[in-house]
Amino acid sequence: MADLTVIFGATGGLGTAVVDAFAKRGDRIIAVARSRSGVSELAAKYPDIVTGDTADLTSRQDVDDLWERIDRVGVPRWVVNTTGGYRGGKVVDSTPDDFSAMMDLNLGTTWWSCRAAARRMASSHTVSGEGQGGGCIVNVSARSALVAEPGAAAYAVAKAGVIKLTEVLAAELKSSGVRVDVVVPAVIDTPENRKFLPEKVMQKAVAPAEIAAVILYLCSDAAATITGAAVPVYGEF
Repeated sequence: MADLTVIFGATGGLGTAVVDAFAKRGDRIIAVARSRSGVSELAAKYPDIVTGDTADLTSRQDVDDLWERIDRVGVPRWVVNTTGGYRGGKVVDSTPDDFSAMMDLNLGTTWWSCRAAARRMASSHTVSGEGQGGGCIVNVSARSALVAEPGAAAYAVAKAGVIKLTEVLAAELKSSGVRVDVVVPAVIDTPENRKFLPEKVMQKAVAPAEIAAVILYLCSDAAATITGAAVPVYGEF
């Protein structure tokens, strides 16, 4: 039977590219996003292998309910967290709402997804033995988590937290055979970014499909020795 993959943020610019990459490999996919119409379109595009589901990943109750539904399908071997969003602002100008929004959307969604996935994947690997291996969780951070850029304070701190969460969880799961890695893009070439960023910046942007290819590799047996890694996919930045 094909591997089960759960992809969060599946209707975003990067998320749809990740769904495409895993679908072409033939995985069974649960595509998760807030938008019912968006996940329905993905399910219609890949009717035999993609199931759409909706959840507000900033809501603990939604996350718990979602994982109960995933449990009825099976334990995923691969989990990809692409959920996130950007709100600019300097530290001195930020508001409590700015800070909370960036933490909830970028770090909180990844934290609770990792927590739920890790419990299930580690337990399944322990019960089943070595078998195919324990699978992998791949998170998405951002270059601003590593390279200080004025005006992206709360976003950068949240994305830095995603890298540290990845490193800690990888260490905690090492004995279970479950791997955890994070990809670190700079600017992604999405329609949304093209609306707001200057052409000079977008000329350096990386296509979502190129980042999805890196994620697909990490979620494969070929990457079995890679865990706790932060993989830069900056392009020319």
